[in-house]
Amino acid sequence: MKKNLKRMSAVALLMVMMLALVGCRMSERVAWNVSKEADNFNVTRKLTVLNVRSDTILMELSGTFSIANNAANELEIICKTGEHEYKKHFVYLNEWTVYTVEDISGADVDPYKYEITFYPRMIPITDPEIEWR
Repeated sequence: MKKNLKRMSAVALLMVMMLALVGCRMSERVAWNVSKEADNFNVTRKLTVLNVRSDTILMELSGTFSIANNAANELEIICKTGEHEYKKHFVYLNEWTVYTVEDISGADVDPYKYEITFYPRMIPITDPEIEWR
């Protein structure tokens, strides 16, 4: 009797494990794995921040970085700059600011280098002597 109970328990456990694996779609596993690799600084990506009201690019960042949105409506960006070196940046998001992240891992790049490009035409000018070219 005990032997049959153990067998039935083992079969039931095996069926539960199989159902758990079947319930997870391959795309969900791939999405989770890619996100994990990106957050571990193993994926080279490009971040573009846009002002949708003026259709203007405000900033671009390329490199290995991790991103997250915080409670203050900011995009937190952590860039890997060395083997044990990191820099943290913030981008304030509002109703007119959006961002997109592209996976550009196919490029051959230095894993410790990142590049930020600011587009100064979007910075308000208060001094009438300054003129953008």
